[in-house]
Amino acid sequence: MMEFFSPEAMIALFTLTSLEIVLGIDNVIFIAILAGKLPESQRDYARKFGLTLAVLSRAVLVLAIGFVMQLNQPLFTVFGTGFSGKDLILVLGGLFLLGKATYEIHRKIEHAGDPEMKTSGVTTLKAVLTQVLIVDIVFSLDSVITAVGMTEGLKNPIPIMIAAIMISVAVMLVFSKAIVSFIESHPALKILALSFLLLIGTLLVAEGFHQKIPKGYVYFAMAFCLGVELLQMKSSKPVGNQVKKSQ
Repeated sequence: MMEFFSPEAMIALFTLTSLEIVLGIDNVIFIAILAGKLPESQRDYARKFGLTLAVLSRAVLVLAIGFVMQLNQPLFTVFGTGFSGKDLILVLGGLFLLGKATYEIHRKIEHAGDPEMKTSGVTTLKAVLTQVLIVDIVFSLDSVITAVGMTEGLKNPIPIMIAAIMISVAVMLVFSKAIVSFIESHPALKILALSFLLLIGTLLVAEGFHQKIPKGYVYFAMAFCLGVELLQMKSSKPVGNQVKKSQ
């Protein structure tokens, strides 16, 4: 217990919590896209339950850390490159994200302005939660393996990892509703969010094929695009107000 409050453990907890919050943004974006297809009465439940699935999947993987580390062992080799269970999960999860994001972008652009699009896009709560669970497992596996590397010097890293997961999910629960509502009320942001999912899917597939792309570059690109879009939204508001006043 004393090790938990040591300076090294506190630094690891802060760093790991920050990482979990950043990685959790992917979950929130995906949940926001899927929850928007549900009836309004079910959206809040889907958001909370989706994040609950995220924390449960991460906690289970942390407790089964021996099994998780075995996933790094190569299962087979293709053209001199070994593929492990982790690689397969990342590739399949990345392809799932690529397919889902591409389908949603196509549907929104091809059927923009179609009054029947909203009703045709409505899905069931069970379908949403199933898709969220698939993505949660992929993101959780990636974050837990990263967490193991970051807490390697500690004698008992599991309490640190679980504490970081709990704190990060609490933060996501607080802000996720605002994020979901904001994305839903701005169609342009929804397309941008889907583009982020394409980027994350590409990142996962590349990682599965042992092509390391620094996550910092990806998240910086996402933050830059979001900043530009927010500035665009802010600059367009006064123009609309002036037109109303002139009328």
